[in-house]
Amino acid sequence: MKSFKAILTSICLLLTFTSCVGGTEKRADDSQQNSSAATEQKESEPNTGSQETKQPAKLLYMGHASLRITTPENRVIYIDPYAGKGYDAAADLILVTHDHFDHTAVDKITRRAEGCQTVTWKEALVKGNYKTFDFGFATVEAVEAGYNRNHNVKNCVGYLITLSDGVKIYVSGDTSRTKQMPKLAQRQIDYAFYCCDGVYNMDLKEAAECAKLVGAKHDIPYHVIAAKGNVYFDRKRAETFDSPNLLVIDQGEEIELS
Repeated sequence: MKSFKAILTSICLLLTFTSCVGGTEKRADDSQQNSSAATEQKESEPNTGSQETKQPAKLLYMGHASLRITTPENRVIYIDPYAGKGYDAAADLILVTHDHFDHTAVDKITRRAEGCQTVTWKEALVKGNYKTFDFGFATVEAVEAGYNRNHNVKNCVGYLITLSDGVKIYVSGDTSRTKQMPKLAQRQIDYAFYCCDGVYNMDLKEAAECAKLVGAKHDIPYHVIAAKGNVYFDRKRAETFDSPNLLVIDQGEEIELS
């Protein structure tokens, strides 16, 4: 009898062991399948992370009154093309402040992106009204310029350019002090360019007074012609620009805008 009970006990233990092992293997297989499914699902999910950050805007000073701005979208804006180098980038927008030859050499810009537009003083100032243009990558507002014997206020403009990242750039064009400059202080301009040759436009002293009216974060002298020689920027003279916010940019130098 004892022998029969021992045999039954052994059979029960064997069945229990087999069941446990089979259950363990099944749970392991299920776990592996679930893990593989989760991995496949994760790999198939779209990347919902933040979009790629736009590049900082850049500004190249080519000399005299010629500027090139590259926006955060990599769009290219030329202003008063004439001096220096840097006309290799395809233009998306060309701005011209007035009709003098040293501001209107648009033929230097041989590469132009599809849909490139040109805005001159003729489109920017119509019957005494200063126009605003929204290009998506930048908003361009025409502002007053002139008020001296070489530049009639009716045929000259400056530009206030607001980039898509909020950076504001004021380009005075050829001018002396204007009636609008005190109002520009409300615009919280980041970079302001002031012509200050003292021959065809205001001199460094008057330009510094204008800079105080506008109150930009950075005051940049340009259109500073050397007294002798075919030099489109006189750094030594530019450094005498009397502003606590003075920023001197050399001809051919490119800076990031922030």
